[in-house]
Amino acid sequence: MSGESAKSPTERFEQALDHPRNERFLLRLYVTGMTPKSTRAVENARRICETHLQGRYDLEVIDIYQQPKLAEGEQIVAAPTLIRKLPLPLRRVIGDLSDTERVLLGLDIKRAEP
Repeated sequence: MSGESAKSPTERFEQALDHPRNERFLLRLYVTGMTPKSTRAVENARRICETHLQGRYDLEVIDIYQQPKLAEGEQIVAAPTLIRKLPLPLRRVIGDLSDTERVLLGLDIKRAEP
């Protein structure tokens, strides 16, 4: 019996819900200068991406002080804000991204445990 056929229907369904392993993620992190919170958010975003999306992501860090029009276009009301642009639909997480589980669930990279 192969490993795939040994899985329960529920396990196969949940696996099908997960993002394909070759799907690329486009993430934008909006920060306000080099404040401690912004620096933590950048470090946390890079760590999360390398751990959970290795080789499948593009992370853009945008300082809203230097590029205010981009932040205005995205309707950024708090910073740091991480936005998953692709794959659609858009997802947003606000804060320094220190709660990895919350970030993964918020960006729909990981499914909630039942």
